[in-house]
Amino acid sequence: MTDRYTEEQAVAAVARLTRTRISAFVKAEVVVPERTAAGFLFRQIDLARMELLCELCEEFDLADDALGVVIGLVDQMHGLRGELRAVLAAVAAEPDEVRARITLALRAARMG
Repeated sequence: MTDRYTEEQAVAAVARLTRTRISAFVKAEVVVPERTAAGFLFRQIDLARMELLCELCEEFDLADDALGVVIGLVDQMHGLRGELRAVLAAVAAEPDEVRARITLALRAARMG
């Protein structure tokens, strides 16, 4: 398995992806491939991102500018999930009494 994919390999790997879509995604800066003398090289994460972008384009008929907003929000959610996992791991490492106080504080916050 390679860690970099050419445009041709990306089109073959992502069912709904076309060269036209790749160009649009790169132009809209929602995918930022490595640029080489031979052309673009994509990482596995770029392929997954383009799969999601294709789905958003087809299912919701999003324009390029809206696509940028939506994928930006997806990126923020992904980052927040990572931060939340770190907080949960830190809380889990605390003694029982600290975890109990945190649980009570969270319940109170939810109640308003």
